[in-house]
Amino acid sequence: MYNPPWFKEEDMERIRAEIKRNNFGTLVTATPAGSPLASHVPMILDETRGERGTLYGHVARGNLQWRDSRVGGEGLAIFLGPDAYITPRWYETKRETGKVVPTWNYVSIQIRGPVSFFDDTTRIREVVTRLTDKHESGTDDPWEVSDAPGDYIEAQLKSIVGFEMAIVRIDGKWKMNQNRPESDRRGVIQGLAQRNKAADSDISERMEARETSAKA
Repeated sequence: MYNPPWFKEEDMERIRAEIKRNNFGTLVTATPAGSPLASHVPMILDETRGERGTLYGHVARGNLQWRDSRVGGEGLAIFLGPDAYITPRWYETKRETGKVVPTWNYVSIQIRGPVSFFDDTTRIREVVTRLTDKHESGTDDPWEVSDAPGDYIEAQLKSIVGFEMAIVRIDGKWKMNQNRPESDRRGVIQGLAQRNKAADSDISERMEARETSAKA
């Protein structure tokens, strides 16, 4: 990932919090011949396993990624946070010199490490249960894996394959106009708050938090 120093996020707590907030990402592996394979799947980060943590998830048994990936090969997990188009109209520099162009602000995380697939239903059940418990938490009547008939769950577990990625490297990119003057960044924060389309407010709040932190 192209990641200039001014966009590079090195706060591991912030990066891990974003992974836990999102959970849905893209798992990329390669065949022995080097052809890329990719699946969009929910994943969960276990910080207690491995030096940097371990990612767990599962794919459908009919998804040939688990069978065709190079055994023990390195994988890439990609998590995308909020993103927003940034118009030059919001820059103070536009009024001063006109030397501005559009850009895009976004959050992106890339994780690398060896990927292994497994079809042990006991391990798969653990992964599914942890994913379910996380996303059902906070509801008035959370659904639990044990709510469904046991034989039905067993059949479902046999239809998926689990995977784990022991994390070797994490790269975080928080592109929030850090390369622009403060007056331009302020214009973007205000513009996003007023436009309020899709993830605009999320990006605006993150930029505001970064400005506040930098002055603390």
